[in-house]
Amino acid sequence: METQNQTEIKITTADPSALGLFGLAIVTLVASSQKLGLTEGLSYVIPWAFFLGGIAQLIAAVLDSKHNNIFGTTAFGAFGLFWFGVGTTWLIQLGFFGENLATNGDPKQLGFAFIGYLIFCIFMTIGAMETHKVLFFIFVFIDFLFIGLSLSSFNVMYEVTHMVAAVAELCIALLSFYGSGAIVLNTHFGKVVLPLGKPFGIFK
Repeated sequence: METQNQTEIKITTADPSALGLFGLAIVTLVASSQKLGLTEGLSYVIPWAFFLGGIAQLIAAVLDSKHNNIFGTTAFGAFGLFWFGVGTTWLIQLGFFGENLATNGDPKQLGFAFIGYLIFCIFMTIGAMETHKVLFFIFVFIDFLFIGLSLSSFNVMYEVTHMVAAVAELCIALLSFYGSGAIVLNTHFGKVVLPLGKPFGIFK
């Protein structure tokens, strides 16, 4: 009786965090330039919102689910959908769907959405404490972003809170670039090229 040696092929899925963070970095960099007054208008922000903020992070969410990573799946999925929501809101404001929708928008509704995301980000920030410090501080600045967005949407100290959101968004971009680069290089070279910082070790 012949025995046939069968070679088991193990299929692995690459860590999608670098792609997700890169998408977040690009869209927040472009969007913060508008908030900071370095650029004007929203038309050229929209494609980056949909493709990098939305699609790239949703791809990362799907791939992270294959790693059974509930934190990454939830984070990238929630923020990917957030940028689709924001991009669509901008299209409405610019009249893409007609004047009726554009004239019936209430900024306070955005404020409530931002409050919802702030609540989400608070418990995700707690979860990020047991990932690595770069991701933790990304979430800290995301918290400040949503605080600024929420308050400015309700016209509370608009100039100050708008600037808080703008600066926080730029910090998110810079940290996300670093995090994306660190994950790619550390994994590619099999050693720590750019440190991400160990988890705080409080809950685990």
